[in-house]
Amino acid sequence: MSAVTQAKRIVVKVGTSTLTYENGKLNLRRMETLCKVLTDLQNAGREIVLVTSGAIGVGVGKLGLPERPQETEKKQAIAAVGQCELMFMYDKLFGEYNQTVAQVLLTGDVVANEHNKRNTQNTFTELIKMGIIPVVNENDSVAIDELVGNNFGDNDTLSATVAVLTDADLLVILTDIDGLYDANPRVDPEAKRIPYVAQVTDGIRALAGGTGSNRGTGGMSTKVSAAAIANEAGIPCCVMSGADPKALYQLFDGVQIGTLFGTGKR
Repeated sequence: MSAVTQAKRIVVKVGTSTLTYENGKLNLRRMETLCKVLTDLQNAGREIVLVTSGAIGVGVGKLGLPERPQETEKKQAIAAVGQCELMFMYDKLFGEYNQTVAQVLLTGDVVANEHNKRNTQNTFTELIKMGIIPVVNENDSVAIDELVGNNFGDNDTLSATVAVLTDADLLVILTDIDGLYDANPRVDPEAKRIPYVAQVTDGIRALAGGTGSNRGTGGMSTKVSAAAIANEAGIPCCVMSGADPKALYQLFDGVQIGTLFGTGKR
């Protein structure tokens, strides 16, 4: 676990299902706890980058819509509303703990184009150097692959890309399940959590199954794919429950929680 406990630069990804209630409204208690914990970790000397989902989910809740629309154009418009609300809340809640944040919206051409990639890396480098926590999301109003190119398709993949771009020591994906299981824990009471995966194989991908909650776009399969991207760059990845963000303290204290996807080093 030393790769985890000693990690200095950490990319934390939080999903829509962690940030919102079933009705799409923001889970303020959880979001406030997340901001407090991440600020505290930053204060302790770690360098935090937050990758957040939730723009469309929050937009749906803010506009009082009964469900997520199907039309791409409507999703784009709702994402624009939701991103504004989401960033307002992050700025407010991080600000309660005197932590400055910056919004970084990315599209897929950031890695497809070397010039854009270098500019983005420079931005991250300067923000981190200034002690600012970058809050990263996909620019859904411009890039539509996640809604329907030059795009990431889901924020799990985005988080792995950001981990590679920032040369992170660890990627942590907070989700609505506490790791990878040997069967579907939602239907099989005998399912057991797999604490450590040395390498992402076809068998591991098969265990990951399909999509997750109806408020987000990714399931465990996208998280396993993200872990594989991070691992290939030598970055371990922990997939764990985001139900209580304070569990991040346990993770960095060396407690085995979630599933750690390693890079051949434990």
